[in-house]
Amino acid sequence: MISAELFCDELAERGFGLASGVPCSFFGGPIALLGDRPGAYVPAANEGAALAVAAGAALAGRRAYVMLQNSGLGNLINPLTSLVMTYRIPLLTFVSLRGWPDPARDEPQHAVMGPTTEPYLELLELPHWTLRSDDGPERFRDILDAALEELTAGRSPFVLIEKGAIAKAGGSERPGGGEDRLDSAEAVRLIAKLVGDAAVIATTGYTGRELFGIDDRPANFYMQGSMGHASSLALGVALARPERTVVVLDGDGAALMHLGALSTVGAQGPPNLIHVVLDNGAHESTGGQPTTSATTRLEDVADAAGYRSHRRCRTLADVQEAIAEALVRPGPHMCVIPTRRRTGPMPPRATNTHPPESMRDRFTNALDRPSGSTAQE
Repeated sequence: MISAELFCDELAERGFGLASGVPCSFFGGPIALLGDRPGAYVPAANEGAALAVAAGAALAGRRAYVMLQNSGLGNLINPLTSLVMTYRIPLLTFVSLRGWPDPARDEPQHAVMGPTTEPYLELLELPHWTLRSDDGPERFRDILDAALEELTAGRSPFVLIEKGAIAKAGGSERPGGGEDRLDSAEAVRLIAKLVGDAAVIATTGYTGRELFGIDDRPANFYMQGSMGHASSLALGVALARPERTVVVLDGDGAALMHLGALSTVGAQGPPNLIHVVLDNGAHESTGGQPTTSATTRLEDVADAAGYRSHRRCRTLADVQEAIAEALVRPGPHMCVIPTRRRTGPMPPRATNTHPPESMRDRFTNALDRPSGSTAQE
C-alpha cells in the first residue's frame, strides 16, 4: 500500500499538473488531497469527459492524468479510441479494479467488467501495469517511470489499481451548498407514501438502498451500476406503459453524469413521468466527493429541456405539494430536493435479497398489475 500523499507527490514531481476523473472509493485519498490544491483536480461529469479534459490540457502543454473506476471504462472508450489514440495525445490513466480478481466477492454490477478490464486494454494494445495492495513506494515509482517512457513515445499507458493499494486521506469537508437541506430518508419515505403503487426506478448508490430499507415492493427497480441512466430507463418504462405512473429517484451526481438524458425526456414528453433528484452535492457512496450541482440548477435545466413542471423543494411540505400535483397533472415533472449528507449505517443493497434477474422478473410482473396512481392527460 502507498499513501495518498505519495501518490499525488510522485505524480507532481514528474510534472503532472492536472487531474480529472469520476470518483471511486479506491481513489478517495488522492481526490481529497487534490481537492485542497486549487486547480489540481477537475471533477468530471463522466469518464469520457474526464479523459477529454486531460487531453485538452495535454494539447495545451500541461501534463495531466485521469482517475476512474473500471465500471466507467465504457464511457471512456469512445474518446479514448477516436480522440486520444487517433490523434496520439499521450495520457496516463488510473483505473480502479472492481469485480477483480473474484467477481463473486464484489457487487453484481461489477461481475462483467471486473474480469474483462485487462483484456480490453490488451485488445487495444495499450501498455498497462497493476498496482497491488502489497506493493510499496518503489513499485509505484517504477510504474510511473515506465509510464513516462510510454508517454514520451506517444502512447497512453494505464495503471490498474487493486483495492487497498492506495491509503485513504483526510481532505477538507466540502458541504453541498449553502441552503437548508432535508433529511433524505424523510423525503424518500414521504415520496414512497405519496406515489402509492407507481413504478419507481431508483438510481445506483445510497438512494436505492435507502428506498429498499424504507419501502421495498415489487414495483421498485433498484439500479446498481449504470450510473446516470435511471431517467432513461424510466423513460422507456413510461413510454411502454403509458397507463402507469413512473417515478425516478435520482441523485445529483447521477443526473449530471448523463445530463443530456433530460433533453430526451423533455423532447419525448411522457405525461406519466415524475423525476425526483435528491441533491446532496456529493458522490456520497464513494466517499463524499463533491459534484458540480452547486453551480447547476437542475430544475432550470429541466425547464430548458422541456419538462412541463419543475421546482426546488426545500421543505417536506414543498415535496408533498409537488408530488401531489405531479400525480394529477401531465408531465414530465422535475422535483429537486436539496438533502443533507447521510449519517449512520445504510440499509443493505437490494440485490442481497433480490438477485438481479429476480428483481427484473418481479418488477415486470408488477407492471402487469392494475395501477391506481396514474397521471392523466
